[in-house]
Amino acid sequence: MSKRKMFLRMITASLLRRRSRMLIALLSIAVGATILAGLVTIYYDVPRQMSAQFRNYGANMILLPEGDSQMARSEVDKALALIPEGALVGATPYRYVRLDMVSRQLSFTSAGTDFEQVQKTSPYFHINGRYPEGEREVMLGKEIADQLGMKLGRTMELTYQPGDTAADEDPSGDWVPGAVLSGSAEGWQNAMVYVTAELDGDAKIAALTVDASLQTEEFGGRTATDEAFLNQFIGKSLPLQEGDVDALSGATVTSGAIVRSLNTARRATGATESRRTFSVVGILETGGEEEQYIYMSLPELEALTGESGRLDVMELSVQAEDTETLQGYADTLSQGSDSLRARLVKRVTRSETTVLGKLQSLVFLVTAVVLLLTMISVSTTMMAVVTERRREIGLRKALGASDSSIRVEFLGEGMFLGLLGGILGALLGFAFAQVVSVNVFGSSITFQWLLLPVTVIVCMAIAAVSCLMPIKKAVEIDPALVLKGE
Repeated sequence: MSKRKMFLRMITASLLRRRSRMLIALLSIAVGATILAGLVTIYYDVPRQMSAQFRNYGANMILLPEGDSQMARSEVDKALALIPEGALVGATPYRYVRLDMVSRQLSFTSAGTDFEQVQKTSPYFHINGRYPEGEREVMLGKEIADQLGMKLGRTMELTYQPGDTAADEDPSGDWVPGAVLSGSAEGWQNAMVYVTAELDGDAKIAALTVDASLQTEEFGGRTATDEAFLNQFIGKSLPLQEGDVDALSGATVTSGAIVRSLNTARRATGATESRRTFSVVGILETGGEEEQYIYMSLPELEALTGESGRLDVMELSVQAEDTETLQGYADTLSQGSDSLRARLVKRVTRSETTVLGKLQSLVFLVTAVVLLLTMISVSTTMMAVVTERRREIGLRKALGASDSSIRVEFLGEGMFLGLLGGILGALLGFAFAQVVSVNVFGSSITFQWLLLPVTVIVCMAIAAVSCLMPIKKAVEIDPALVLKGE
């Protein structure tokens, strides 16, 4: 019989003779290996799982235009092609336009979007009813629905008037002799006021028409018909200065809006007012600013305004292993276009990073504690075995057994237990990780085959370290004292 076979027979015989004690040690190692394999599997799978879960909290990146202009849809599509395939969960376009509801003398901001993509980037939206699907359908934010007393199935007429201008743009280039200008500004309760002015040969106001139909009829509405008030503007040059025009009594806010409209007026493009009647099919409730908008499909909004291919913002939901990878995607998008810039949504990415870091730290701490307890349990069991075999060890030493042979035997027993416990624990650990993943994250995980040898090696190393103290005690046994019965 070879030395190797003899050695294996000695180890197995020793383990079988003390089945109860060795079973405790084996179970300790197996439990430690199960926790190790399970938590390490979760540790490496957590970034993917957490990233998928945080997509439920909204977009984590947005695309914006450089400067104050709008984005061309074609440029946006080119930029999105730079994100690796499979990383882009959803991309939701938004275009914002101010629309009027003349029957209520109110103005609202309408958001044109793609509702299929909305459900990917904003799955937290709570909809009473459904998303718009057909033509002439809108979804109202809860604040607007409450303000109007709107219910599902009711209709509302919305009006778009061109010529809205931004206050920070310089319109003076359009103030030329004979030009026809149009402008708008917010008046009472944010309702819009529209003006059309005709300039004479000296670039002074020759005629003025005011649309204050969204203002209160008894006060602001009078600014459109009061000749004395309107005549103040005739013969004035733009921009109007403070004190050039006296506000109409009782309509101070509307009068100021008319002045601001003229000071931001641009050359009329010839576009006409557009009206459409929409059916309310959904009411959005989020508890945030999303409740302040009217939502319709982007093609519907483009048909209403007569302008297409332009976007104000694009919300992206991008799956990445960590914030650095996500920031790399954002940098790639920004560098790939001169007219766009990508920004991370900090409230989402910071929360994701914080939760992920704490969870991974917790996994590491629990794993370390369990392995330490496993080591203590195995060491205690092996110490009991040494005490039980004290007379046997003393007799063997008296017959000439060397200290190294005793060390090798006990170390072999420990590592054999580590091998069996590691294999058993690796398989149970995957099952444990699978149960946790399905119940916590709602998705399964993939078995990491590399984890099997790693778990076995770690368990054998822990078993070997656990045997150091028992081996030291075994080697120190004095055969003379043992044989004398002391």
